[in-house]
Order: sequence, then C-alpha cells, then structure tokens
Amino acid sequence: MPSVVGLLEQHELAARRRVDELREEADRIQTELAVAELEWQEWTIARRRVDAVLAPDGGETADTEITPHVRDGDAPSPPRDAVKPRSQVPVWREGLACSVLSVDYQRILQALADRLRLHQGPLTCQEMAAVFGLDVVPARVEALRSKAKRLVARGWLAEPAPGRFTLARGVAGPGGGS
Repeated sequence: MPSVVGLLEQHELAARRRVDELREEADRIQTELAVAELEWQEWTIARRRVDAVLAPDGGETADTEITPHVRDGDAPSPPRDAVKPRSQVPVWREGLACSVLSVDYQRILQALADRLRLHQGPLTCQEMAAVFGLDVVPARVEALRSKAKRLVARGWLAEPAPGRFTLARGVAGPGGGS
C-alpha cells in the first residue's frame, strides 16, 4: 500500500506539470499576441499613411490627427492608445505613470521598487525569474534580460553593474506615483 506522503508527492508533481504546461502555453500565446499586435499596428499605420497621401487637402488634416503624439512626445489620447501594442516602452519622463507599460514591464518595475523600499540591492535577471516564480532557464532569463535592457534604454531602469538592474533615479514603481 502506498504511503500518504507518496500519494501527495504524486499529486503535487502532476499539479506542477500542469502549471508548467499552462505557463508554456501562456508564453506561446503572449508571443503570438505580440506578433499579431505588431502586424495590426503596421497595417493601421500603412492605411493611415495612404489616407494622408490621398486626402484632398494634401494630408495635413490626417497627419495632425495621427501623429501629434509621436512628434511631440506627449501621451496619446485614450482612443489612440488602443491602436498601439502594449509591448511598446515609451521613454520615461517626469510624471509618466507606470501604467503606460505592459503588465510584464510593470512586474519588473514592481519587483525593483520592492527591493528599493526594503533597502536591498539591484536584481539580476535570474533573481527576477525566481521572484516571478518562473523556471530559471536560459530562455526565460534572456526574455527578462531583453525587457530589462529595453527599460534601461528608455530611462525606466538603471544598470549600475553589468547584469544588475534597479530603478532609475526619479522612477517609482507601480502604485508609487512616478
């Protein structure tokens, strides 16, 4: 007769496998979603540019409707916000809320804000993967590294030492009122 602990371990292992399968499926879907959003954005931009070129007034009206936030660097109006994919990372500036970032980027900022609040040092991408409950495998670590590097390039994070990330000066994590 099998032991109770052995049976529990079997059930735990089966549950863990199911979680891993679902995480892999979610990652696959996230990747497909990002590609589909990018394609959607490209088609939208192409259509708008053709509309601008074909507009009877030489495209000036269409141009001001479509791209003022791109030229000025201002936050897009809510209706235009739905058109752009959530995976874009705007350049950080004073007063820009973390809510403009996708959930994945907000998670990174939140983890680093928690570390800062607890007076702990920067995080590596391997440590982030562990904090997020991800398997610490090269694919997941590199995906986090890519996101962290993008956040550094856009001014949201700092990299005080190679591979170690922290919030950039002036940036507050989600809920911190950046």
